[in-house]
Amino acid sequence: MSGLVLKLGPKERVLINGAVIENGDRRSKLAIMTPDANILRLRDAIHPEDAKTPVRRAIFALQLVLSGDNDPDTSHVSLLRQIEELSQVFTDPDSRAILAEASTGVISKQHYRALKALRSLLPREDRLLSIRPS
Repeated sequence: MSGLVLKLGPKERVLINGAVIENGDRRSKLAIMTPDANILRLRDAIHPEDAKTPVRRAIFALQLVLSGDNDPDTSHVSLLRQIEELSQVFTDPDSRAILAEASTGVISKQHYRALKALRSLLPREDRLLSIRPS
């Protein structure tokens, strides 16, 4: 089987080409066979009001591409610029590897891959922002 396979938990919602689809009472798998379909798991979505930090803003920008609200081709440069700006702050080797994965995802138009990579930076960003200079 080729294409994207979504594994959904009970009552989990996913946005596919502008339609919100809710899973039933059991776990299930959906095979998305249409290439370039706009797909976003709603559990991965960030509300616009919550996109207040650099990583969350980058995730929100990717989310807009995945939902079909922004064109991937016109968003390409700004997404890479946001990832580059993040690399100025996240300088440790692990974070650099994550940012490289996100960049590769954007370049190869695998936006969910980029989103997943950036989401793994959220705990690090939260720790950095919780440190207050004395």
